[in-house]
Amino acid sequence: MISAAPFPFARLSRLPDLEAPGLVAADAADRLILDESADARAAAAAGEIAVVGDAYGALALGAAWDGGTGIRIHQDALAGERALARNAAALGLAGHVSSLPLIAELVSGARVVLLRLPRSLDALDDIAALIAAHAHPDVVVWAGGRLKHMSLAMNDVLARSFGRLDVTLARQKSRVLVARGPHDGHDPVPAEGDADGLALRAFGGAFAGARLDIGTRLLLAHLPQDPAGGSASDPLIDFACGTGAVAAHLALAHPGRHVYASDQSAAAVASARATAAANGVDDRVEVARDDLLQARADASASFIALNPPFHSGAAVTDRLAPRMFADAARVLRPGGELWCVWNSGLRYRSALERIVGPTRQAARDAKFTVTVSARR
Repeated sequence: MISAAPFPFARLSRLPDLEAPGLVAADAADRLILDESADARAAAAAGEIAVVGDAYGALALGAAWDGGTGIRIHQDALAGERALARNAAALGLAGHVSSLPLIAELVSGARVVLLRLPRSLDALDDIAALIAAHAHPDVVVWAGGRLKHMSLAMNDVLARSFGRLDVTLARQKSRVLVARGPHDGHDPVPAEGDADGLALRAFGGAFAGARLDIGTRLLLAHLPQDPAGGSASDPLIDFACGTGAVAAHLALAHPGRHVYASDQSAAAVASARATAAANGVDDRVEVARDDLLQARADASASFIALNPPFHSGAAVTDRLAPRMFADAARVLRPGGELWCVWNSGLRYRSALERIVGPTRQAARDAKFTVTVSARR
């Protein structure tokens, strides 16, 4: 499909992710990446364009709108992947794009890669090394972002995997780095760490990396010795599991229990599986990529641990946590408990009381609060 009309950015939706003022489905960086790569994309054959880090489909669908076919895409966030599928269907472009994990097949033989720069340098390193290992030797990577989220360290990371790096002029507070000459590529491997008796594994982009963030450390120190729901068939749930530290801790502390961990981040899910394996509990820890706890039935668990994020992509928002509290309440049986750690300044207690049920403080330090909410 080659359209004479400009790509309709305004028709893109974030759904099923958050929709709110200030949260957009496409921005100036997406437009700049597409503009700067236009000639290279026009010369690419079917299957020679790959897209990484596309938030809600602007890059992949913009490339398809201009005639690209066989476009392979990886998005870390499941909500973004589902939004892209919705947007592709709405624009009649579903047959031109396909979503893949961050594996060799994503970039194998690609000559053009459109990359929305991740905020994590470790994530960028994983992506760049994968492209260098498996893309066509003539590949050109168009890596862009908003200036406020870019740093000179990104140039250094790209230079580990590419011999030439050019920088475009800035436009509308956005810029594109253009990388050529791939070398020394490799498949991503998780970073390794140990903390509080846990072996931690983290692929690039997973929250906190291969270490315990201070909120999770406080939560682990105060989790109950006898979690609500004593049945061996009743799963202990690590909601928004990140690298799986809480899931591994629960499995080690309760050898007779099954643990269910979920996160919508592909990097988090891969990390949590690696963490479970490193601690020898992967036979009792199920890790799922899911938006909220949608795969869990109503009233199907009695214990959930949660360290809720407060970012949707690069945007800070207070709307994520209430959605997570509501889904935790749906999954909990009456009397079941939600153990939650949160930055004290966010003052989530009233929301927990309203959405889940009676809430008490279990611990507090200079920055974080741990609460226990009993499902009504």
